[in-house]
Amino acid sequence: MKKWSYGMLAAALLLTACGGEKKELSQGAETNTIKLGAAGPLTGALAIYGVSATNGTKLAIDEINKNGGILGKQIELNLLDEKGDTTEAVTAYNKLMDWGMVAYIGNVTSKPSVAVSELAAEDGIPMITPSGTQFSITEAGKNIFRVCFTDPYQGEVLATLASEKLHAKTAAVLINNSSDYSDGVAQAFLKKSQEKGIQVVATEGYSDGDKDFKAQLTKLLPLNPDVIVVPDYYEQDALIASQAREIGLTSQFIGPDGWDGVIKTLDSSSHDVLEGALFTNHYAIDDSNEKVQHFVKAYRDSYQDEPSAFSALSYDAVYMLKDAIETVGSTDKEAVAKALREISFDGVTGHLTFDENNNPVKAVTIIKVENGKYKFDSVLEAK
Repeated sequence: MKKWSYGMLAAALLLTACGGEKKELSQGAETNTIKLGAAGPLTGALAIYGVSATNGTKLAIDEINKNGGILGKQIELNLLDEKGDTTEAVTAYNKLMDWGMVAYIGNVTSKPSVAVSELAAEDGIPMITPSGTQFSITEAGKNIFRVCFTDPYQGEVLATLASEKLHAKTAAVLINNSSDYSDGVAQAFLKKSQEKGIQVVATEGYSDGDKDFKAQLTKLLPLNPDVIVVPDYYEQDALIASQAREIGLTSQFIGPDGWDGVIKTLDSSSHDVLEGALFTNHYAIDDSNEKVQHFVKAYRDSYQDEPSAFSALSYDAVYMLKDAIETVGSTDKEAVAKALREISFDGVTGHLTFDENNNPVKAVTIIKVENGKYKFDSVLEAK
């Protein structure tokens, strides 16, 4: 992955070098708006996540603009579709640089985020990925940030959940071998579960696009693990949970933040297959916190839909950027990046500061699926 990205980096630098005059405009001094670039999968297989995320971005910008903007200027958003593809993501980023963006919100998934982070690091543009969980993303440079947890951290929290809350003695793990996200969470869980004394009785793999998981699940039946860990996004999670219950598996399901949205993938008559599932998340929709309830109501009013964690993380990313720009009083990229590194931010997804790798330091909310709804369960940290 990195080898490919560096090749793309060389090509991208050649392209952006030709647009030097436009890049000078990106500092915002000559414009009456603050140009914010964003990209995500708005079409294709990952659009279900990209639309939810970018809706959160747009909602935050609409609110800020209605309240006077940033430093008296309106935010001008240029949102591009990268289809969840690394090449498309690099192309979109270069277009946004030529357009003159002062900061970048993206990407939604990890592989495009990794590719773009190397370019953004070279350009010095503040980049905030709301939901790119792969650990290497923020290693690209001091101007690259994320709002979400990393894959390894979620895996460690899931092991803590299994051991200390569920008192599990045995576990099975289903891994999407095509997904860095799935593998990152799974490997961290496997390592941490050993420390916790949990016996992993099986690890089964599958690939993107698979729809039938009964062969893997049938192998788990005689093992009857206390928990089954499924580190994937909610469409796959729903299929796996449904098929597991069909064949008689009764194990407790646990998973990472990709489970957020799993309820709406199933008809209400099938919600019982998800009953009791627990997953890590960034906030609880039923949290009485004023910021959370304002966001949930505004999102429902704007989109006639329920906000996912992708929505909340993207919403927070915009407000974090606003705070940083207002702190330094300009859109100077180095000053804004420094302000982000030093930020102490209270958002929908909780209180956040950044560690030395620009990864968020914040608690993890555990959500339980109960009677076809998401319910706050507890707050955990990896131990």
